[in-house]
Amino acid sequence: MSELLLPPEHRYAKIIKEKLNEDGSELSILNLGPTHPATHGIFQNILLMDGERILDAEPTIGYIHRAFEKIAENRPFYQITPLTDRMNYCSSPINNMAWWMTLEKLLNIEVPKRAQYLRVIVMELARITDHIICNSILGVDTGAYTGFLYVFQFREKIYEIYEEICGARLTTNMGRLGGFERDWSEEAFRKLDVFLEEFPIAWKEFENLFERNRIFIDRTVNVGPISAESAMAYGFTGPNLRAAGVDYDVRVAEPYSSYEDFEFIVPVGKSGDTYDRFCVRNAEVWESLSIIRQALDKMPEGNVYHAEVPDYYLPPKEDVYNNMEALIYHFKIVMGEVPVPVAEIYHAVEGGNGELGFYLITDGSRTPYRLHFRRPCFIYYQAYPEMIKGALLSDAIVILSSLNVIAGELDA
Repeated sequence: MSELLLPPEHRYAKIIKEKLNEDGSELSILNLGPTHPATHGIFQNILLMDGERILDAEPTIGYIHRAFEKIAENRPFYQITPLTDRMNYCSSPINNMAWWMTLEKLLNIEVPKRAQYLRVIVMELARITDHIICNSILGVDTGAYTGFLYVFQFREKIYEIYEEICGARLTTNMGRLGGFERDWSEEAFRKLDVFLEEFPIAWKEFENLFERNRIFIDRTVNVGPISAESAMAYGFTGPNLRAAGVDYDVRVAEPYSSYEDFEFIVPVGKSGDTYDRFCVRNAEVWESLSIIRQALDKMPEGNVYHAEVPDYYLPPKEDVYNNMEALIYHFKIVMGEVPVPVAEIYHAVEGGNGELGFYLITDGSRTPYRLHFRRPCFIYYQAYPEMIKGALLSDAIVILSSLNVIAGELDA
């Protein structure tokens, strides 16, 4: 980007004009994004460059222009779920389940144990897909395409399990208030068993491709480090915070959906660099597999997959098609005709990238009075300019990749 194209009041324009470079060389401006494959989403970083070294950075978000929170405040509660899974679309079911749990907290609904375990399984599958995407793309950004191509087939297998559960793949709109819309089919459990048998072998091979690879280590070790103190000051959560050595995990700190019933380790790193973020996510995949197996082993018998809350749970479709009373109830629930209490609540879960929370204020009407999404990507992305100062342009790409910034969570 030429200096002439910068607005006169832009702080970089003055810096370049004065050529504040000690050796006399010229500084330059580089637009990283908003529509560039290396940015992994629709957002922009205006970089002040000395050759290939980054002197300063100014992030810009808002290129998606969706206004999810304001749309949600004009929708009945049942119609908000499709908005949630378009935030972090790499792990949509976690968003869906978090929203249902928020409403259940509002309405004081107790979800049956079987439904809670089924939710745990699908949320951990979603966490695995999220980490598959992040770590395999990080491999691509360091020049290694093979790992990406190899493990993506297992993301596809998880999507096939989603299809068996709800009929959708990427943006799932999964579940219902109080549980699921239907019990899981035998085919869903069969595909889950196949995945649990085949995927661990491939994931171990994926780890072997990278964790001791000299080129990958050179590109990631001591690249983009952040201290535990800085990470906490910026509001980091999730794998990016744990990579800096802080063992905070919402599933442990504030258990939900019966996570207290399962034993698992919270992986942590030390240096908070790109390599640690990669290794923490690798380790979390193994813990997710362990949690899924525990949930299957402890699964309560029977087919109770939703709470008995007829005022809020949609009637079965066959009843809606053939029974006028069921049709009326379906309409009343979807259109928000059933009253909700006046309340102010916050509920959070451990999303693929950290603490995903919903801050909800209700005034008794059919729509939220105020609904705020706590998107982990939006919060930790603020640290990105500091993390890349002094780094090379090539480092900035892998740092961004290792943070796993999902653009859908930036612009809500």
